Amino acid sequence: MDYFSYIYKSVDKVIALVVLILALISVIMIGSTSIDSGFLSRSVIVQTIAYGIGVISILFILRFNYMVIEDISNWLYVLAILLLLTVYVPGLGIEQFSSRSWIDLKFITLQPSEIVKILFILIMAGYLDRNKDDLYNFRCLLKAGLIGAPIILIVLKEDFGSALVFAFTWLVMLFFAGIDAKAFAKFLAIVLAMVPVAYIFMADYQKERLEAFLHPDNLSLPGNYQVWQSKVAIGSGGLFGKGLFNGTQKSLDFIPVQTSDFIFSVIGEELGLVGGVFVIVLYGVLLVRMMHILYDALDFYGALIVSGVIGMFTFQIFENIAMTMGLMPVTGITLPFLSYGGSAIISNMLAIGLVLNVSARSEKIKF
Repeated sequence: MDYFSYIYKSVDKVIALVVLILALISVIMIGSTSIDSGFLSRSVIVQTIAYGIGVISILFILRFNYMVIEDISNWLYVLAILLLLTVYVPGLGIEQFSSRSWIDLKFITLQPSEIVKILFILIMAGYLDRNKDDLYNFRCLLKAGLIGAPIILIVLKEDFGSALVFAFTWLVMLFFAGIDAKAFAKFLAIVLAMVPVAYIFMADYQKERLEAFLHPDNLSLPGNYQVWQSKVAIGSGGLFGKGLFNGTQKSLDFIPVQTSDFIFSVIGEELGLVGGVFVIVLYGVLLVRMMHILYDALDFYGALIVSGVIGMFTFQIFENIAMTMGLMPVTGITLPFLSYGGSAIISNMLAIGLVLNVSARSEKIKF
């Protein structure tokens, strides 16, 4: 058995199975939203193709030892900044859903921030690994903040939800790096003090969404009516749901952005509490399995990569599901592996590829 064959066979079967099940649920539920005009809608086809590209990406990633990525962390930082700035290039960047966060490649639209999420994890993992002996030093943490801040602020200008994902991932990685508690407390105080500054960078519609969250009973505020309809859909699903393809809130288009932001509302209406809990359990299994891989990683760099992926997925899962129930502000954050979106699916699969890479190379090779 050659080395690469062994690596492929060492792929974590639990994670692979969970992702496969989530992919099937995603395609079925997206197809359910367009069942009246035919299951094989453009969204279903695009989602399936995105998953195909994702699988190919994982196989490609597994052929390279993740450790070699650390040597090009500085170049990845430059690439991340350039990718985020492409949305401002005339004729390339386009505006959708009130934010200029996409680029038009003619044959497909791409959201650079989704790819940068993965680069960000690799950049921070590289920095923290190179400075692991100085994490007790406040200046080291401050520099980590200065590295992450430009990326977060650029994303914040156009996409509040994604900026929150970056910020949470950033903090989780600092925590798992084992930083000094006192230094972290000082650092966190500075971060919290910068919140008013971040608010200045926010667009008017982003501020309106926060205002709507603070006044959920005012249905005239942007987003509140949609959240109310989402709660009605989830609540009407009861224990076992109305049945696959039979959602009335969905069919009447009362559920907003039902293929992406509010896909969980469709699941709640058609599959009920049982279906919703099943999805949450799948996510729980995925995150717990990643935690095992984190603690079994061969090196600090690999563990940091996995911690970043855990942080990214954890926040997105919590924020999206809570958003559909009115427990968190509407931010446009997609539900990993379930929401429609080629850029998001490929980004999620790249993240899984990195985790599987760390896992496979943490096992002893037996020929």
